[in-house]
Amino acid sequence: MSRLGFKQRLQGLHHDHRRIAAGALRVAFFLLLGKAAGAFKEMAVAYRYGVSDTVDAYQFTMVMANWLPVTLVGALSVVLIPVLVNLRKHSQAERRLFLEQLLGWALSLGAVLALVIYAAWPWVLQMMGKGLSPSVQQMSQELLFAFAPAALLTVSIGVSAARLRARERHINTLLDSLPAFMILTMVLLAGASPGVGPLLWGTITGMFLQALLLFALACRADQLWLRPRLGCSAQQWPALLKAASVMLIGQVAMSFVGPIDQYTAASLGSNANATLGYATRLISVVLAIGAASVGRAALPVLADIQSQGEQTRARALSLKWSMLMLLVGAVVMAVANVLAPWGVALVYERGAFTAENTQAVTHILRWGMVQMPFYFAVLILVQLLASQNRYRAMAAVAIANFLVKALLNPILSARMGPAGIMVATSCMYASSFCCYFILALKRVPVVLPTSEQEN
Repeated sequence: MSRLGFKQRLQGLHHDHRRIAAGALRVAFFLLLGKAAGAFKEMAVAYRYGVSDTVDAYQFTMVMANWLPVTLVGALSVVLIPVLVNLRKHSQAERRLFLEQLLGWALSLGAVLALVIYAAWPWVLQMMGKGLSPSVQQMSQELLFAFAPAALLTVSIGVSAARLRARERHINTLLDSLPAFMILTMVLLAGASPGVGPLLWGTITGMFLQALLLFALACRADQLWLRPRLGCSAQQWPALLKAASVMLIGQVAMSFVGPIDQYTAASLGSNANATLGYATRLISVVLAIGAASVGRAALPVLADIQSQGEQTRARALSLKWSMLMLLVGAVVMAVANVLAPWGVALVYERGAFTAENTQAVTHILRWGMVQMPFYFAVLILVQLLASQNRYRAMAAVAIANFLVKALLNPILSARMGPAGIMVATSCMYASSFCCYFILALKRVPVVLPTSEQEN
């Protein structure tokens, strides 16, 4: 009877809940496979490099060089997915025009970003990396030969991933692991003193393959093979650019969190960046599988509901999922704190990574787990406001989050070391959840897609 009752309850769930749950399960499955590749990569890097200057250089370069491209892609993806969901209702000619113009501008923007990053890197090292040793700065300059062109690939990957997510297809999540897989391969093939070469070539090769495969899959999903063209004649551009410009303000504010962490860690002494990076990457695995899976699945569903004019249903759905994820995040935090020493030792402790390094990373990791409930819960509410086109409110919350982080980082890191950086992040997500929850409770007028308003 209990098995039958459970089956009946599952069948009794609303179709929208089942769509989000099914999408989240697919994303979680792909994330699990992808993060497994990432975990093996981390094992290989820890074995070859330990907590060393090379890892310091890689962590610093990865965060700082990716900052601007990831910021722009993050802002574009949030506003682009609702537009792409609505685009499915248009003719093939209209869809082709917009997607080809989108591709043309994405490639152009990526090329410009790559040139800007390469030209500005000496200044970045001077201003943000002044706490790094000369050898770390030299290795960072070498790694730039991978991370500068990666800006172009990041923009291309972001656009293709948004196209797939708008179709509620989440294979892009699995392909996110290609750079990690290629780094793993390069590191394993390298000798005992590999230098930065395996990290450099693994990054650029993996991202190139990821961009190529995602573009092919997105064209197949849209049933359109595209060629890039420049222009803004498609009717979706005015509303998209307006929304993106507002969203970009908040995204830029939040994007400073990574560089602030790198700057703060660099000022704490040698190898603080590497230690913080090891803990951060473990946390990102849990965050991705536990929360990002639901968030990525929720946005296209909520955008579809909003496009039907059912704002109340979308709001109720989001609040229920947010409360559920708050509870799940609390459970994950408790379990992860108990398993943290075992997990760090399992993933990292071998070769150049010592038991002392395990203790240092575990300490930071436990403080970082405090963010779990708030991050899990807020991600659903972010998707709700995005589907409602409330980008100004989202930008305001992002600026508030940045101020909380910027204020607490130096205070807490001075008292707690790298662990204080994690506590500041947890406080930032707690304040973010409170703001988004209050905003989600407010009823807003139904906003039809721009194309419908114009018609």
